[in-house]
Amino acid sequence: MDSHPESPLAPPPEAPREPILTLPPALTAYILLLAVIHLRVLLPPEMENWTIDVFGFIPKRYDSTLLDVTFPGGDGAKVWTFVTYSLLHANLTHIGFNVLWLLPFGSALARRFGAVRFFVFMAVTAAAGALAHLLTHEHAIAPMIGASASVSGTMAAAIRFAFVKGSFLSFSRGDAEAAARVPALSLWRALRNGRVLAFLAIWFGVNILFGATSLSLGGEDTVVAWQAHIGGFLAGLLLFSLFDPIPRARDDAADASSVDQSGRV
Repeated sequence: MDSHPESPLAPPPEAPREPILTLPPALTAYILLLAVIHLRVLLPPEMENWTIDVFGFIPKRYDSTLLDVTFPGGDGAKVWTFVTYSLLHANLTHIGFNVLWLLPFGSALARRFGAVRFFVFMAVTAAAGALAHLLTHEHAIAPMIGASASVSGTMAAAIRFAFVKGSFLSFSRGDAEAAARVPALSLWRALRNGRVLAFLAIWFGVNILFGATSLSLGGEDTVVAWQAHIGGFLAGLLLFSLFDPIPRARDDAADASSVDQSGRV
């Protein structure tokens, strides 16, 4: 009988390695859109100013009681600028700051909502931010630009599920897809969660600080439109359930799932 040397045991297959940061396609497309639109800074100054006037949000555009000022874009701009302003940014610091906050919160929300819901949500929260800015700057002629209201909306929506066990800000999180799809807390339950309340206190405190001190972004003569941030944030918090495709856990089940085995909330 022929004898064959014993073959060594094959090494166990390596577990697939996930990249440190993976972005869902919807968020990747959104960030690329912001980057492409920001190339407008390469235009001649008069063309760049024209894009701001046509696509930026200018409260004075809706006011006919004072000095008559004609803005490019006509009546159509009174509609589309509620959203298009959010796709424009003042400089790389401005766009980089917004993208930085979108990476954790926007990623989770884009995975949870899917592309269509995510893009509509970004538009709705942008419009809510513009409305808040309009109500507090009725006669302002300076244009408002930036995605901060929508970014604030993603943060508010994400905290409805971010601290639930297995989600992306919990102590025992799953993989990115699972973390984004845990059942959300009801609004009432979320507002009774200590970690959510701490997040809300810090977020509102920072924005009130911006308003009280008139801090600017990127060292330029532009003031942070903190009222728009709050408008987008409240819209994201209150309208989350209208966009959420994941069935919400019952309150008693949510209580159980929101605490990990060590008892931490």
